[in-house]
Amino acid sequence: MRTEKEIRGDISCLVEELYALRREGKENGFIPGKSKISYAGRVYDHKEMISLVQAGLDFWLTSGRYADHFEKDFASFLGTEYCLLTNSGSSANLLAVSALTSPKLGKKRLKPGDEVITTACGFPTTLNPIIQNNLTPVFVDVDLGTYNIQADKVEEAITEKTKAIFVPHTLGNPVELDKITELVTEYDLWFVEDNCDALGSKYKGQYTGTFGHLSTCSFYPAHHITMGEGGAVLTSDPLLKKIIASFRDWGRDCWCDPGCDNTCGRRFDWQLGSLPKGYDHKYIYSHIGYNLKVTDMQAAVGVEQLKKLPTFIEKRRDNFRALYEGLRDLQGDLALPQATSGSKPSWFGFPLLVREGAPFTRDDIVRHLEDRLIATRMLFGGNLIRQPAYSGIKYRASGSLENTDRVMRDLFWVGVYPGLTSEMVEYIISKFKEFMNYKINEGERQISS
Repeated sequence: MRTEKEIRGDISCLVEELYALRREGKENGFIPGKSKISYAGRVYDHKEMISLVQAGLDFWLTSGRYADHFEKDFASFLGTEYCLLTNSGSSANLLAVSALTSPKLGKKRLKPGDEVITTACGFPTTLNPIIQNNLTPVFVDVDLGTYNIQADKVEEAITEKTKAIFVPHTLGNPVELDKITELVTEYDLWFVEDNCDALGSKYKGQYTGTFGHLSTCSFYPAHHITMGEGGAVLTSDPLLKKIIASFRDWGRDCWCDPGCDNTCGRRFDWQLGSLPKGYDHKYIYSHIGYNLKVTDMQAAVGVEQLKKLPTFIEKRRDNFRALYEGLRDLQGDLALPQATSGSKPSWFGFPLLVREGAPFTRDDIVRHLEDRLIATRMLFGGNLIRQPAYSGIKYRASGSLENTDRVMRDLFWVGVYPGLTSEMVEYIISKFKEFMNYKINEGERQISS
């Protein structure tokens, strides 16, 4: 009789064969004007598929050996003590903010009405956890060029109610972390980094996601690496690690891994709340939590993706550089992105702002690109407080949000993800120039008439 190892080996060989069959004929298959160019997407090979199938054959289903493997390797890659996997980047943000409301933090816990400084310019699930935890978001405008929170305006937003700062590194471009961390220390605030779009970015030689008390990552297919769905919360604080795990795992006080019992050695000796002494610790709840765990099948994909991350980061930077050089001559009408001083971004996208007075609108150029099968995106929700979902929420704006409104009206971005070939990037550049030449000629025709 054949062994399980032999059968698994044969299955892996068949998966590799299937992958090769699917890829046959697709290599170098880009046809300008006929092939769609996405803004992002999965980049993988047979190794991710084999890992996923092997996890399926384990049939553990919930978090298991692959999740453990990924959490250790990912924390080591970034340089944090702990990584806690969850089912999405949005859930990671929810867990990070919720953790700061824990009674276990004593006087440092966030309470309803406390203020959290953030930006209205970005993705909704940076803002949502602040509202969902009955906290008050305080919005600070963004800088044009970097599209990050105006770090020099943050101090003006701080009041006695301010307890935390929670900001994203926009499209992979790090915020001015020196200024932010200085304020965090001076005013004794919590600092959470939304690192979902910036995995692999560095600020003064240090990875983003390691400056805050907490940081978050997303492994959605559009992001730097993928698990399909998936996310992570990172911290180097053992108490925060325990609190996050509790909120993620139903709110339970117990920290046993799935399938394990009595890790603490005191399973029937605890007395918490007004429960009877000796109540089973596996069913004692210290937080009003969720079930936001990741599956081992997701983590199995992530284990192989993480091995490719350094290559992915460099490819994103290469594509960004190629676009920058190719579009440099168009800066009269299109403002090109600016990396934050002292940073080395792992770019998520290539943002472009239509300048005031340009002979075209964002809608004009976006339609031109989309009609030629080049995918574009807005900077997510634009000014979020203008979105219908946030009508009537309690918030405070510190100063004007005029730049946020400019971004909402005039900014779009195109992709730099590793799936873009040099031929695709050249095609994108050519279609930008085609549009600009048309507009110049159009303007000349109007003048002559």
